[in-house]
Amino acid sequence: MSNELSATPDPVGDLLAASRETAYFWGRVAGDGDLTAACVTVRAGDETAADTLAAIAGADQMSHDVSRHSSAHDCSIVRFEDEYELQVFGTLAKRASAALGLPLEGQPGGYRFDTFREYRAPLVRGILEACGTVCFRESSGSVGISFVHESERFLETVRSLLADAGPSLPTNDPQESSSGGYWFGLADEADTAAFARWLYAGSEASGLYSDQRRQKLRRSVERATDSDVGALSE
Repeated sequence: MSNELSATPDPVGDLLAASRETAYFWGRVAGDGDLTAACVTVRAGDETAADTLAAIAGADQMSHDVSRHSSAHDCSIVRFEDEYELQVFGTLAKRASAALGLPLEGQPGGYRFDTFREYRAPLVRGILEACGTVCFRESSGSVGISFVHESERFLETVRSLLADAGPSLPTNDPQESSSGGYWFGLADEADTAAFARWLYAGSEASGLYSDQRRQKLRRSVERATDSDVGALSE
């Protein structure tokens, strides 16, 4: 990974206007966030991403805790992770629900991300970092990349985003997870190295990434391909 200090995004004046910063922010919210009438809540698993999201949104409140998570595929596997929770109060939640189709107070969402079509990579990056899993499969020497969410409709939206991504990214159909909700993964024939490069292109300069998740994806791809894929940021 690059040792250079990445950029820190400036606060965004209009969080519903299309930009790399807003695409990444709403990808994180859609993947692991909540909207109530008066508050947008978004979560991050490391300080790098939490500080980035706070800078973009000018978060009113941020808390840090260590949370317990069961694997989406096997409830017997438990992991403990840092969790940062950011909140933005005001009318933003209602506006985002109307503009982007994000679920408000538990209602079904429509998930309309057309406004970010020019910023598909940072949008998908935010979604993967929020509700995706990356692993190296010892048995096959391949990379497993999947998305987990309580809404099957949201996952179908993510599949559509991946279908229109730069590299060819075939996916499997969503199925129910053992811990509730749904999940789908990239198909075995998907070029995960090309996906990783596409997903994190320009991330070092923009600062829009989770360092923890980017490193894990890079290490997994390099083990699977037995080659150096670079910093996944250029």
